[in-house]
Amino acid sequence: MVGQLGPDPIANKLSLLPYVFLSASSAEGESIDEVVLDALCAIRLYLDMEVAFIAEFSGGRRRFRYVDSSLEHPPIAVGDSNPLEESYCQRVVDGRLPELIQDASAIPAALELPVTMDLPVGAHLSVPIRLGNGQLYGTFCCFSTRPDFTLGNRDLSIMRVFANFASRQIGRELATQRQYREMRQRIVSVLESEAFTIVYQPIVHLGDNRIIGFEALTRFWSRPIRTPDVWFNEAADVGLSEELEMAAIAKALTGFDQLPDDIYLSINVSPDNILNGAIHRALHNAPLDRIVLEVTEHVPIPDYSQFGQALAPLRDRGIRLAVDDAGSGYASFLHILKLKPEIIKLDIGLIRDIDTDLNRRALTAALVGFAQESGSQLVAEGVETAPECTALKQLCVNKAQGYLLGHPLPIGETAALFQG
Repeated sequence: MVGQLGPDPIANKLSLLPYVFLSASSAEGESIDEVVLDALCAIRLYLDMEVAFIAEFSGGRRRFRYVDSSLEHPPIAVGDSNPLEESYCQRVVDGRLPELIQDASAIPAALELPVTMDLPVGAHLSVPIRLGNGQLYGTFCCFSTRPDFTLGNRDLSIMRVFANFASRQIGRELATQRQYREMRQRIVSVLESEAFTIVYQPIVHLGDNRIIGFEALTRFWSRPIRTPDVWFNEAADVGLSEELEMAAIAKALTGFDQLPDDIYLSINVSPDNILNGAIHRALHNAPLDRIVLEVTEHVPIPDYSQFGQALAPLRDRGIRLAVDDAGSGYASFLHILKLKPEIIKLDIGLIRDIDTDLNRRALTAALVGFAQESGSQLVAEGVETAPECTALKQLCVNKAQGYLLGHPLPIGETAALFQG
């Protein structure tokens, strides 16, 4: 379309207006950076300028955050900066230069800046970018090395529209960055202060009412008070999953000192921390024959073959694998088929009201048959009522955990269960 423009610059601008607004509105699926760059390119084409940029004012300097140019060797690049006082931007903001300049060489205040003749600067438009709270972020600018006497108030109005558009996009990005910093600081604070504890929930053999193991569960007391999955998900979002998970596992392993030798410990670990070797390092001196690694269905495993290879050295030394949350979704069944776990943990959503819900009973019965054929053991989670427990026994699910059988307790109270 640009190659077919005619000789009338004003008509050319009008013909480009639909493209300009289409570029600014087609943000779906694009990153904020891509959206802003599309807007820069659109406005530069509309104004027939050579350079468009967004500059941030910070620490007395003008820093170029986004740049679009038609020049083979643009005079500025993303990441460059210079003193604010040496810029058109500052002087436009404080009123020493107009927002719209058709020919900079004709304006004495512009000639005070060496860049006007050195570059040279011909036409120049600049409008402030203010964030939603009114704070000045910087400026949205376009310029060419040649004058342009067709520029007018309509062009300046279009610039302001795009400055507002860019302000919203940048505001979202700054909010995302601020949220990331706050999230990361929360996790760092938890790690530095060890603001979490481990509790142990008994896993019971229903046939002879005997504790055979414990699941180690992390509880956080740092504010904001939130469930453990939120803390671990947040740690993963800020790149601290390994640090938080391994800190929790290290603390959980100290419980072995107070548990009988025939009791196993089940610990939760994400697939990433198996694939990256973190769990191997954490369990270096642990009694692997008394450890079960639980992998939830809620975290995808992109390559089951690679995952199996990473886990093989630990399984060869006696560690067992459990697939958690079985029955809660398709992914858990895929985990079971691909990973061939020694233990399948039935999700609380499957166990709830199993004594009265025929569909839950039927699916559990199918999993019992699968476990018998595959050599896996079943553990029911979230057992809270005696009728649920009775129904599980009838279905030949003989291992379970839940509030009916025992609440998660600190290690001191857990060890007391075996005394006397």
